[in-house]
Amino acid sequence: MHRGPTGRFEKSMYGGELVKAFIPASLPPSPPLDLSVLQKPLERASLAVGRLDSVSTLLPETALFLYTYVRKEAVLSSQIEGTQSSLSDLLLFELEEAPGVPIDDVVEVSSYVAAMELGITRLRDGFPISSQLLCEIHRTLLSHGRGNKQEPGEFRRSQNWIGGTRPGHAIFVPPPHEEVSGCMEELERFLHDDSDGIPVLIKAALAHVQFETIHPFLDGNGHVGRLLVTLYLSAAGLLQEPLLYLSLFLKQHREEYYRLLMSCREEGDWESWVSFFLEGVATTADEAVRTAQSLVRAFESDALRIRGLGREAGSVLRVHEVLKSRPLAKLPDVQRWTGLSYPAAASAMERLRELGIVRELTGKKRNRVFVYSTYLESLTREDNQGADSGRRTLGHAQTQ
Repeated sequence: MHRGPTGRFEKSMYGGELVKAFIPASLPPSPPLDLSVLQKPLERASLAVGRLDSVSTLLPETALFLYTYVRKEAVLSSQIEGTQSSLSDLLLFELEEAPGVPIDDVVEVSSYVAAMELGITRLRDGFPISSQLLCEIHRTLLSHGRGNKQEPGEFRRSQNWIGGTRPGHAIFVPPPHEEVSGCMEELERFLHDDSDGIPVLIKAALAHVQFETIHPFLDGNGHVGRLLVTLYLSAAGLLQEPLLYLSLFLKQHREEYYRLLMSCREEGDWESWVSFFLEGVATTADEAVRTAQSLVRAFESDALRIRGLGREAGSVLRVHEVLKSRPLAKLPDVQRWTGLSYPAAASAMERLRELGIVRELTGKKRNRVFVYSTYLESLTREDNQGADSGRRTLGHAQTQ
């Protein structure tokens, strides 16, 4: 449905030129969404999320999966913003080993991990989705690296824009900074209104567009806007664990993503956007379930092979158990985590290497780093399919 612009333009002079900033109308859309055209994609997405929510029954310990899955999302979300880090780079950085990309890239990804974990912890402690929480997440996100001078944790106090070198020639200009707090209050009110009858998944789709349209921060809006979806679905009870991350889908379909954001603003075509969003939710949830199932099979298969070692199996299984939670590890860490002696830990790791379960990454004789190959490959296999699928249309241009 094409409703026309879903907000109003406010003209002002900025840098000596006329600027037309867009102030979005409050949600929900008016006229209301045509839910009849969204019924099938909503049903598919809801079933997929339900399967994902049951993933905790597939894994011996969901926290093991979540630890690395959160880091995978941090890498993908940061790649959308232009970093070159891989999951291996991040895990090496966390082991205080030099990554294979510029350190600023990995610091940015590491900060995103910290921001995600803060949001997850705050929700578990009963803190609601709110502007305050988003500001806390933003402060953590920009605490280190290239964005630490972009008013971390504060709504912007100046005009920003998307695309172009100045706002007068921008592709899109978000609301003037004086409007940001009011727009965010309206968004928060919408998220907590349980009387509107809008399904949670559709509400998440609408809220994501609204947040990206408001663009409340000078930097880091993309990260926070994507994370908002996951946190909202968890807070609303659709997911017991925050396991749904859309960055890979959005990365693979970035041109369509940015086109639909603009279509919502300019034409009011919310239905096309919501349908796309629900497709992303279903695709992402299904892939997460497949990854979890693949990991369970790998864990069981590898454990069966280890048991065939006979007397050595006990210590090797203890090392294998550690690698299920930390797929990259150094021998001193393995020794500490397992309680084995250093020679026993080294011998067990060598048995795993001989079995082809782990491989050594650095080629060093000392301070060697071992990776649980199947685990890392299971998490990154599908990422590479969309790694070079086009460039950002809106987001590649700098946000000021």
